[in-house]
Amino acid sequence: MKTIIKPERDQWPELCLRPEFNPDVLEKEVMVLLNRIRIEGVPAINEFTEKFDGYLPSPMQIGGDAISRAGDELSPDLKKAINVAAENIRTFHRSQLRDVNKVDISLGVRCWQKDVPIDSVGLYIPGGTAPLFSTVLMLGIPATIAGCSDISLCTPAGKDGEIHPAILYAASLCGIDKVYRIGGVQAIGAMAYGIALIPKADKIFGPGNQYVTMAKQIVSRQTTAIDMPAGPSEVLVMADETANPGFVAADLISQAEHGSDSQVILLCRSRDFASQVQDELDIILQDLPRAEMAKDSLKNSKSIVFETNEKMLDFSNVYAPEHLIISVKDAGVIAEKVKNAGSVFIGNYSPESVGDYASGTNHTLPTNGYAKAYSGITTQSFMKTIQFQELTSEGLEQLGPVVEKMAKEEGLDGHALAVSKRLNKIRNEKI
Repeated sequence: MKTIIKPERDQWPELCLRPEFNPDVLEKEVMVLLNRIRIEGVPAINEFTEKFDGYLPSPMQIGGDAISRAGDELSPDLKKAINVAAENIRTFHRSQLRDVNKVDISLGVRCWQKDVPIDSVGLYIPGGTAPLFSTVLMLGIPATIAGCSDISLCTPAGKDGEIHPAILYAASLCGIDKVYRIGGVQAIGAMAYGIALIPKADKIFGPGNQYVTMAKQIVSRQTTAIDMPAGPSEVLVMADETANPGFVAADLISQAEHGSDSQVILLCRSRDFASQVQDELDIILQDLPRAEMAKDSLKNSKSIVFETNEKMLDFSNVYAPEHLIISVKDAGVIAEKVKNAGSVFIGNYSPESVGDYASGTNHTLPTNGYAKAYSGITTQSFMKTIQFQELTSEGLEQLGPVVEKMAKEEGLDGHALAVSKRLNKIRNEKI
């Protein structure tokens, strides 16, 4: 990792840049694929899956028996771990449901809002180099808690055309029975356009590589809403003299091993601490199965030395990390001042890994600085909020003149007329 010592603030924007790729070229490539999927349907999906993933997705849908039996292929310990994680995620996401709160604005004027589930949602689960069965729980559980009536799940299979049984078992825990063995751009296109047996989704969820992310962004301009621009994973660790260099190195590796386009950032108080972390990284990489991916990621990563914890916090808020680990003295105090982050991990014993799997929070989070404006997945992500208002005749008598005045000033006389006609009837009935 490259080490930067006390950079000036005008250097920060450059230091916050993520690994680059050419979005214009990528968009053209993905658009060609999506257009063929939209026009040709299944033949295009089959062609692209065989070309990019090395198998023919036939049949496309996984049978219900295979889903229900998937748990038999897992070890008891893994099943127990998945069950514990599922229950924690369920507990946290159930707590996010909101009651209807009717507010009396004034006499005869009542307003409220109500969360209503999105009917049809599509979940994308990365399979590729790591079958992310944890993401099934992170998306499937809030979708079912929200009450979505039609949930489809797409995930790439292995070269043998089979889906990892842990993904199927996680789907069964969520009550999802529509699972399809397709990934990449073809999965996003299938859910966006409604191809073959796959229902057209009103909203698509899930992380993926740059092709999946671009496909989601394109279909969001066409026909289907998406959760957020969620691209390659990233973590920023704030560490002072109270932090453990071995813990910090492991946290950095936990994100670097996601892929070569991931990025990790260490903010610390001294060059010596940065060197200690680098030594720990070197030790870990000797035995890490995904060492080559992690090494590629670390080439895009940085250690930055600041003189104070406050400067580290300022930089973090500019960077807006997907994951923020705060390993400093009085970490809770610093955490209260965080403005931009997807998910925050407080103290030396809160590794990012627990959020990825089992603490209960959601691991589908905004990346690439989008944490400045986007939130991670919540139960409300699978719902939309409808606003209601109800006025009595007395309420309209009080509020109507306000509306008439404002509407006429804006030149929208029809708006004013909709009020005036009612007010005239109310007044006539009083004569």
